[in-house]
Amino acid sequence: MIPVTHYLALSSVLLGIGTLGILTRRHTVVILMCVELIINAALINFAAFSSALGQLDGHVFVLVGLSLAASEAALGLAIVLLLYRNRGTVDITRASVLKW
Repeated sequence: MIPVTHYLALSSVLLGIGTLGILTRRHTVVILMCVELIINAALINFAAFSSALGQLDGHVFVLVGLSLAASEAALGLAIVLLLYRNRGTVDITRASVLKW
């Protein structure tokens, strides 16, 4: 069995990469991918501690979190497509106000 510290290390690396990507990138799709990395880091923690403690509560949270992440990705990509259609760019700095 893999120790919990390995899962925590992987989760912290994913959290760091996601946070760094959100802070340094301006492309909207890349920012959405970094948000997905942060969500996955939290879900890895839920699954690791659930397995370590022998309870299924964390796995239920992981399933709910995965469905939430999938809906967030679909909604985010729909917003990006509308932004590109109306503004002609997906640069996040140019879309400060979501007005038509």
